[in-house]
Amino acid sequence: MKIHKEGKDILLCTPIVLLLIYYGMHKKVALTYHQSIGFAVVSGALYFWLIYFFRDPYRIIHTQDQYILGPADGKILSIQKTYEGEYLQEERIKISIFMSPFNVHVNRFPMSGRIVFFKYHPGKHLVAFHPKSSSHNERTSIVIENENGQQILFRQIAGLMARRIKFYFKEGEEVQQGEKCGFIKFGSRAEVYLPIDANIKVVVGDKVKGGITVLAKI
Repeated sequence: MKIHKEGKDILLCTPIVLLLIYYGMHKKVALTYHQSIGFAVVSGALYFWLIYFFRDPYRIIHTQDQYILGPADGKILSIQKTYEGEYLQEERIKISIFMSPFNVHVNRFPMSGRIVFFKYHPGKHLVAFHPKSSSHNERTSIVIENENGQQILFRQIAGLMARRIKFYFKEGEEVQQGEKCGFIKFGSRAEVYLPIDANIKVVVGDKVKGGITVLAKI
C-alpha cells in the first residue's frame, strides 16, 4: 500500500510518541500485564488506522472534457443553488462532499485548465457537515478556467478533526483533470461550484471517488 507523503512523518513519529506515553504511564503507575497488553492493542489499532488514513491508492484517470470529476472521495452531502460571492459573484450549483476519517483524503483537480484564483482562509473547525463550515471553517478557494473560458470554483474545507490543509499549486499554473492537488488531514469536506445550467450526474447520498466519479457535464 502506497502511503501519501503527508503521512510519512506522522507514521515515523507515532511509535516514538506511543512508547514515551507508555514509559511515562508505567513509571508513574506500574501497569499490570493486562494493562500493558491493552495499551499495546489500542496503540496498534491507532497505528494501523493511521496507515489506512494516509493511503494513496493508484488510480487510472480518464480525462473528460466538459465533464467535472469529483475532487475527493466521500459522500454527496448536498446539491443546491447558492450565490458564490467570493470570486464568481453569481448563482451556482454547489455540490458538497463529506469526507469521513475513513475515506481517502487525497484531493484532485475536478477539471483541466489554469488556476486563476487561489486564497487560503484561516477559520474555525466546526464539524465538516455543518452548513456554516463552508464559510466559517479553515478552507481554501480555488478557481480553474478551462480553454473554453468556463470557470469552476472548488474548496477544501477543514472539519472538526482536521487541522491542516495542504494545496500544492499556485495561481497561474496549468493543471490537469484528476491530478493530485492537495490533502486534508483527518475529517473534512470538499465543495464544487458549477454553472447553473450544468447537467448534474449525482444525487445526495451517492458515494464518489476523487478523479473517477463524474459529478456533472458543463
